[in-house]
Amino acid sequence: MSSASSPAHTDLITERLVLRPWTTNEATAVLDDIRSAHWADDFPAEGDRVIAGLFAQHPDWLGAYGHRLIIERESGLLVGSIGLFWPPSEGVLEIGYGIVASRRGRGYASEATQALAGFALGAPDVHTVSANVELSNPPSVRVLEKAGFHRWTTEDNVARFRMTTTSNH
Repeated sequence: MSSASSPAHTDLITERLVLRPWTTNEATAVLDDIRSAHWADDFPAEGDRVIAGLFAQHPDWLGAYGHRLIIERESGLLVGSIGLFWPPSEGVLEIGYGIVASRRGRGYASEATQALAGFALGAPDVHTVSANVELSNPPSVRVLEKAGFHRWTTEDNVARFRMTTTSNH
């Protein structure tokens, strides 16, 4: 039985990246520090380890609208992860991302964020994708701006960004 047409098995392909769902084996490898030849030298980063450790509590994160690994198409190497914190709350879904240090500054995070946010906005019951960024992290603020997110509020040194299906606010 093939379910290749279901969203859970759909890789998102951008100009330079492939975003594909994690497997439980990959999460286990990250947690057990079992290196793969398909990983960039500095993968996984701490954020990747945290997400891998949360899959048991949040099995939906392994689904169609959950977390994905970021693969550099040119090299075939795993260079980060990006994810949607499913399920949505009142139509709002939070996104988070991380690119390993060796691949930062290439626009990968913006490219991946734009692709996954666009995909998420096509999900049932989702009208907004949001992200919160500490103002002490200007590169992450730029990632969201480049990906088409709009800052809608700032409080306690955290900028809150969102992308919606209905407007640019």
